[in-house]
Amino acid sequence: MLLGLSGGKDSLTLAHLLLHTKRHAPFSFDFLAVTIDYGMGEMLTDLAAHCAEYGIDHHIEKTSIFENAPSHIRENSSFCSYFSRMRRGALYGVAERLGYSKLALAHHLDDAAETFFMSMIYGGKLRSMPPRYKAANRGITVIRPLIKIREEQLRECARSNGFPVVGSENCPAFKMKVKMPHARAEIKAKLREWESGRAGLFNQLRHSFESVDAESFADDRFIA
Repeated sequence: MLLGLSGGKDSLTLAHLLLHTKRHAPFSFDFLAVTIDYGMGEMLTDLAAHCAEYGIDHHIEKTSIFENAPSHIRENSSFCSYFSRMRRGALYGVAERLGYSKLALAHHLDDAAETFFMSMIYGGKLRSMPPRYKAANRGITVIRPLIKIREEQLRECARSNGFPVVGSENCPAFKMKVKMPHARAEIKAKLREWESGRAGLFNQLRHSFESVDAESFADDRFIA
């Protein structure tokens, strides 16, 4: 299994959960944590040292994503989506080169909820983040083991265990003269507002993602 390890709180926590599972599960498996180097001078030495200290197999994949970005990002398009696609493509490339057929990503329930509302409000589609899917034309299965976990739980896990979380200085957005994206921040703030008045909001959202009534919408594919 390949693990996409950005060095943030989510992927670092997943790395340690996989390490714990590997040591105690009644079955054997191996995983390789892969960090994509965008080519903008990221400081990854602490992350590499942390992986070495805990026996987490780690590989840094050097790329030219940052250098190529200015000529590939279309005007008024989302640079976040561009870097996300390029990072995912680089991970697929490593998986294919090294013979891995499964890729683990550290998206959580908050990510899924935010994506759902962003897609509906800004993209005109009802979609979110599946816990498991097959990457088109790649033969790679993508899994999201943390998709039912809240972001605050992962934040507390990283904090209480003293994980050397990579900060925002490794985000390409801080190296480019572009307007910061607002859609996800707005949705995150709105969800926080709603949750303040309804403590069980995310439990309801999780149940909703597990109980989709497709025939209740106007999509011809699901109309009886």
